[in-house]
Amino acid sequence: MSLRVAVQMDPIETINIAGDSTFALMLAAQARGHSLFHYAAGDLSYRDGRLTAPARPVTVQRVVGDHFRGGEPRILDLAEDIDVILMRQDPPFDLAYITATHLLERIQHRTLVVNDPASVRNAPEKLFVLDYAEFMPPTLITRRLEDARAFHAEHGEVVVKPLYGNAGSAVFHVGKKDANLAALTELFGQVWREPFMVQAFLPDVAKGDKRIVLVDGEPAGGVNRLPKEGEIRSNLAVGGKGAATELTPRELEICAKIGPELARRGLVFVGIDVIAGYLTEINVTSPTGIVAIDAFNGTDTSGRIWDAIERRFTALGA
Repeated sequence: MSLRVAVQMDPIETINIAGDSTFALMLAAQARGHSLFHYAAGDLSYRDGRLTAPARPVTVQRVVGDHFRGGEPRILDLAEDIDVILMRQDPPFDLAYITATHLLERIQHRTLVVNDPASVRNAPEKLFVLDYAEFMPPTLITRRLEDARAFHAEHGEVVVKPLYGNAGSAVFHVGKKDANLAALTELFGQVWREPFMVQAFLPDVAKGDKRIVLVDGEPAGGVNRLPKEGEIRSNLAVGGKGAATELTPRELEICAKIGPELARRGLVFVGIDVIAGYLTEINVTSPTGIVAIDAFNGTDTSGRIWDAIERRFTALGA
């Protein structure tokens, strides 16, 4: 099977190939004989029932500073000229992101989009997880200072974070005697129109924030992300360090609970975050972690993702 694959992502020139999951997926696709094209979400245009984008044919190689070759852009009809689209641009999950999902949804009957754009739109990371509240730490979503104060008083220490943030940005730890909650609430209200999330602080975050990847609903492995000294954020993007890990019975229970629904929704590549056995996020927009997981475990998660994509493309029968 040889597929024409368009990758909707941020500038390919600036990615860190050492740990970038999209780059790993592109390498795996190329190794299978699939042809690759690259375009940005802002390049999408819709007219007279056709969704198009100026896309460059690309080839990739794992060479720092010389990791891709790009041809001249040409206008592609994404329903006619492309078999699979990887929707891999980074958040923020804003109206531009949502608009791209609406446009891509219009060609889903002809072109396989991974992850499913309607499901991505309907499953923002910090809201979709509420469907599995039995596995979560105590959580509040609010814009009201009074509610945040009551929650803080009840739990002593909390973490405050934006509802649509990513990569650990704007995540704050508010301690028992911290007087900054009111200022943070005011700041969040000025920067974002939507509510924010407050969660009970989990001291065991110092032991790691585990990223577990699920492929078509099945766990493919995990990496334990350890925070830097003096940090609570474990994201690799903010200096967290990866470590090998095994999945615990509790984590396997979480995967078994959410996996069938992920597969049903067409969420082929998903990363969940688990701290001390508590599920904190379900990442569906542009999850990462497969490079670190494969390095520690000797697995081929990229290949497993492409196996799932090829199965779904065959089933689509376009």
